[in-house]
Amino acid sequence: MQMRTLGANGPQVSAIGLGCMGMTWAYGASDERQSLAALDRALELGINFFDTAEVYGPYTNEELLGRALGHRRDNLVIATKFGFKLAGGPRPAGVDSRPENVKAVADASLKRLKLDHIDLFYQHRVDPDVPIEETVGAMADLVKAGKVRFLGLSEAGAATIRRAHATHPITALQSEYSLWTRDPEAEILPLCRELGIGFVPYSPLGRGFLTGKISVSEEFEEGDFRRALPRFQADAMAHNMAVVEALKRVAEAKGTTPAQLALAWLLHQGPDIIPIPGARKIAHLEDNAASAAVKLTGEDLKAINEAAPASAFAGARYTEQMMSMVGR
Repeated sequence: MQMRTLGANGPQVSAIGLGCMGMTWAYGASDERQSLAALDRALELGINFFDTAEVYGPYTNEELLGRALGHRRDNLVIATKFGFKLAGGPRPAGVDSRPENVKAVADASLKRLKLDHIDLFYQHRVDPDVPIEETVGAMADLVKAGKVRFLGLSEAGAATIRRAHATHPITALQSEYSLWTRDPEAEILPLCRELGIGFVPYSPLGRGFLTGKISVSEEFEEGDFRRALPRFQADAMAHNMAVVEALKRVAEAKGTTPAQLALAWLLHQGPDIIPIPGARKIAHLEDNAASAAVKLTGEDLKAINEAAPASAFAGARYTEQMMSMVGR
């Protein structure tokens, strides 16, 4: 597995990380035995960058990683996130980045993860009621206390990123980015490069759509939050499937799977990009990991961009309410 440096002065991480959310949350029923096997296989493949959050479950995702990885700490980079207001249900009830909550979540996450420090601690969503300087100041206190090594933001807007970075160096920004979602290219990616902030794309396979394994008539099970997303509604699905079929033809000509093509495209956007595709099954994990070895030529990149230009996909990536929480 190739390694990349996260941010200007961050840790060495595998070029392909592992987003663990789906192992316990958001995509329907989970299978702990299957997830633990996938985490073991990830380590064998050289993946050392694992992403979770307190809200995934809530709490159960961090607990899973604690059982699987807490005793195998050496050389692993484990990231988790705070910032949602949890009110006892499966979904958050708003955001909360008050300094006291930042510190309380860090302590609770350390216990669930069975760690003595968190490698990368992200603010999950910007809280408009708390100045970012106060939130990042509390995060910086955690660094001083040895509880956190590096700081990150998720789905933050450009002005917030600048203010946060001026308060304490931000190592990574995690936001959705893929052939399916090109929004960061206009402003956020150039800003991250200006400031030396690494970029961590989540949902780099379009929540599974870019794998080419989802059909137009797909019926997502109860508890799968894709059921509510605009891009997975019938009209948008029919339009988007045509784009994926074009990408599948490019992948076939290249001798890769569609997932490998999509991830390789991301890796070729710059050495500062470390995608974290999710995988619950070993076969999917292995397919994703193999993308790090795929070399794309200029002609390949041209063919990919012609098959899936920036405006190719129909439908918003989130519901209106969820979209209101990004880019703040």
